[in-house]
Amino acid sequence: MSDRDKDMEILVLRHQIAVLERQLGADTRVRFAPEDRALLAALLTSLPREVLHRLRLLVRPDTVLRWHRDLMRRRHGRICRPKRPGRPPTVRSIRALILRLVRENPSWGYRRIHGELTTLGIKVALSTVWEILKQAGLDPAPERATTTWADFLRSQADALLACDFIETITLSGQRQYVLAAIEHATRRVRVLGTTAHPSTNWVTQAIKNLVMDLDDAGCRARFLLRDRDGKFPAIMDEVLAEAGIKTVLTGIRMPRMNSIMERWVQSCRHELLDRCLIWNERHLRHALREYEHFYNQHRSHQALNQAAPLRPAPDPITDPGRIINLNIRRQDRLAGVLHEYSHAA
Repeated sequence: MSDRDKDMEILVLRHQIAVLERQLGADTRVRFAPEDRALLAALLTSLPREVLHRLRLLVRPDTVLRWHRDLMRRRHGRICRPKRPGRPPTVRSIRALILRLVRENPSWGYRRIHGELTTLGIKVALSTVWEILKQAGLDPAPERATTTWADFLRSQADALLACDFIETITLSGQRQYVLAAIEHATRRVRVLGTTAHPSTNWVTQAIKNLVMDLDDAGCRARFLLRDRDGKFPAIMDEVLAEAGIKTVLTGIRMPRMNSIMERWVQSCRHELLDRCLIWNERHLRHALREYEHFYNQHRSHQALNQAAPLRPAPDPITDPGRIINLNIRRQDRLAGVLHEYSHAA
């Protein structure tokens, strides 16, 4: 052995003794601190392998070599570490804005969204927009741009009307037909009339009255949804066309295409027709008149944020004293079939 190898061996043995003395009486297992591993790895790596196998070590030579590899990895990692850790994460508000733009504009691709962000003065990479859309599970623009029937109804709500017939039977056994129309935007319903014989002249006159009411109310409807019921005559479409309203027919056996009108029919049955006995046509008209007033003036609607079609939602009560001393009165309609609640004056 050379003098240098002997000196290295002596230093290694002395350091092992120091480690043992430091842990004397503490534990039967020898524990090396990180600095102990670094020193032993630096000293032993320069020794030949036959010297390592002959040397009296507390660990195996393979363990020493692993310590040396770890030491080199940390050393080169510190040297080669970049000054900046990389691209910072996207701000949460920008991510929310990108998802909002996609939700409100289904036909926009990531390039169009990136251009809109640039217009707003928000600087992000084009690849960042693409990554956010991919992580959110959003399809490319051509696949998102398909318009569903529900999306079409929502986008055209201000210009849409819907009408339908309701059938009911009086106590005398006579079948009555009720024609009603509803505005998609305001949810205001209009009961156009009731009859036992919905003839062509009767339906045509009811539609003419509807057109005049819409004109007086300033409603600029452009489409009217209805089903393919044979009680709707062809002249009805001509009357609507003269007023600038185009008739749109629903699909065969597809009531969901006229879902808002069908929902009102269900509400009318559950809240009125199924809860009172209808004597005759005159009684039916009176009941429908009361329900129309109740539906438009008082009944809350989820689509209108709990407001009524002709009544905005009141401001919330913020005075604690007023909440504690609530004085609510009830007004009955149709002998208690319908209840309206309001604050006492």
